[in-house]
Amino acid sequence: MVRGSVRVHPVVVRRLFFTFAGGSPGIGLLIMRVVAAVGLCAYGSTGMFAVLPSEHVVVRVLSIGLAILLFLGLWTPLVGTLMALVSLWQILTRTGAPWPWLMLGTLGTALALIGPGAWSLDARLFGWKRLKISDEDP
Repeated sequence: MVRGSVRVHPVVVRRLFFTFAGGSPGIGLLIMRVVAAVGLCAYGSTGMFAVLPSEHVVVRVLSIGLAILLFLGLWTPLVGTLMALVSLWQILTRTGAPWPWLMLGTLGTALALIGPGAWSLDARLFGWKRLKISDEDP
């Protein structure tokens, strides 16, 4: 593509995140993921075997699945978005205090925007790789 007299090459975005935070920020993201996963798993497992309408069972199973994926740090942007949507649905349809769901929705949104951190399967699968090129002849 040419703009004026300068040739511009389109940049392909490699991934949603160009780095996966390590060090203290990575540990903070790991803690956020674990706290969110524990909250979702606690909701999903409580009352799972009680007689509930089918849509409540689906949301509880979805919550447990999202908790497992968050704990592993796999597909974190998608999982965080789904977590925020489940939390919004819970806030709008349930009676009672919305504060736990508001916290989980905020955590999900933050994780979707910031990313999983260096200690995640996303970083292992989709992060930058180091290639070691040897000087030896084959």
